[in-house]
Amino acid sequence: MAKKTSYALKQLIPEENPKTGTKYIVRKPTKGMKVAEKLRLKKYDPVLKKHVWFVEKKMPPHSK
Repeated sequence: MAKKTSYALKQLIPEENPKTGTKYIVRKPTKGMKVAEKLRLKKYDPVLKKHVWFVEKKMPPHSK
């Protein structure tokens, strides 16, 4: 039997310059204390060629 997942997929986009087109897809827990907080991670943006802060954004709806 498959194990239930307790993660939701979230999209990270650059905080200061979202027009670069760079995005990361990460897993965020759906239970516990970190659910209420928005993710904010420092990641590498290859377009800007430096590390910048990325913030959480909802995933776009699934197309059928």
